[in-house]
Amino acid sequence: MNNYEPAKTPTFYFIGVTTSQSSIMKVFPKWANALKLDACIKGFDFVPHAPAERYREVVNYIKNDPNSLGALVTTHKIDLYNAAKDLFDYLDPYALKLGEISSISKKDGKLCGHAKDPISSGLALENFVPENYWKEYGGDVLLLGAGGSSLAMSLYLTSEKHKDNIPGRIIIANRSTARLNSAKQLLKELDGKTSMEYIHNPTPADNDKTLASLKPHSLIVNATGLGKDAPGSPLTDGCQFPEDSLVWEINYRGNLIFKEQAESQMRTKRLHVEDGWIYFIHGWTQVISEVFHMPIDSELISKLSEIARS
Repeated sequence: MNNYEPAKTPTFYFIGVTTSQSSIMKVFPKWANALKLDACIKGFDFVPHAPAERYREVVNYIKNDPNSLGALVTTHKIDLYNAAKDLFDYLDPYALKLGEISSISKKDGKLCGHAKDPISSGLALENFVPENYWKEYGGDVLLLGAGGSSLAMSLYLTSEKHKDNIPGRIIIANRSTARLNSAKQLLKELDGKTSMEYIHNPTPADNDKTLASLKPHSLIVNATGLGKDAPGSPLTDGCQFPEDSLVWEINYRGNLIFKEQAESQMRTKRLHVEDGWIYFIHGWTQVISEVFHMPIDSELISKLSEIARS
């Protein structure tokens, strides 16, 4: 059980699964010093898909405790939204569209919920996907996992701002049908220029078959949580990545077997393999900006990234 005693000092929370193992617990105090923030960080751990009352407890605690400033939410973004959305005074358009909350903040006495993943995942993708990649090469996108990250990436990749530089096909593969059906419902209004496919793949071997169907110059993303929140990979060691493709492991810590599988084929298949470091940086700085009501520009992002790396 988590401790919901009144916070004695201004506190920013991290709601996750194994928060004590995250670099942010050591990094945030250094960031707070650099940004001149008067706040400490505390983690709250929940098992994935925890009972709804657990999520309501933590949201009510943050809402009603004067020294609780807000929180970043990982893993539980969709479950927390479903369990506690009525407790928020404001939900941003992405939160309503995706049915998830990754940022909890307070403004003018109101409790605010935001979904920051479409912004942070977009910034991370822009860091390694070449300009006009989809327009020039016409590859596919395979998103392994049907959680909030995959929904956010789908929104970003099909955004109108990209005009004709969008994927022709996005496949979301998931081992449970409930989350897959939810993703299909939430993304039903996406730009019709992109073919959206939702595939039930209960085993890694099933994912291998879907992977084998992709064109060269595709993007393959591990958005399952396997490697960080739970051991393993969504693929088997016998998987075959499409040539000249981009492979993104969105985790930066843990036993990253998916990343190792891609790296073993990096030379023969001419793969670009990316980890989740930049995603980690943008994910946190987007929420910090919201919670502490301060703009964080690209120059400051670079400075904070260097602090974190050191």
